[in-house]
Amino acid sequence: MIIHRRFNIAIYLLALITMCDQLSKWWVLNEAMRPPHTMPVTSFLNIVLVWNKGVTFGFFSHFDHHLMAYFLIAVAAIILFLLGRWLWRTSSTLVAVALGAVMGGAIGNVIDRIRYGAVVDFLDFYYQNYHWYAFNIADAAIVTGVGLLLLDSLVRGK
Repeated sequence: MIIHRRFNIAIYLLALITMCDQLSKWWVLNEAMRPPHTMPVTSFLNIVLVWNKGVTFGFFSHFDHHLMAYFLIAVAAIILFLLGRWLWRTSSTLVAVALGAVMGGAIGNVIDRIRYGAVVDFLDFYYQNYHWYAFNIADAAIVTGVGLLLLDSLVRGK
């Protein structure tokens, strides 16, 4: 069986994103946030420590945290399986890159849920008194991947 170059690109990207995400979270937890505080980086970015026990933007964070972690891990596993099937079948390099980014981000956040029962978020972008939700490298990869998938569907009209 021949493994296509686009599949390899996606797998390498997936691994790179997962590694960068986990290394950045290690740095935040073991170096930067000991003790937890707000670390100003620029006039629009702080490093903070936020434990996200819900999903995107903290949705569902009010449910039982122990059960929610297992539920979210199971949902992520199903989604990763489906994305992997899509990746295996795609003939588009752009789609392969997008899926690699989404899958790498998802794996990074699943690792957090398994290790901590919550996702480590730390990037706090803001303007004056308005702060966006804290997020991490995995979240940025997922959003970028979804954006690329939308772009691909607009360009190819599918």
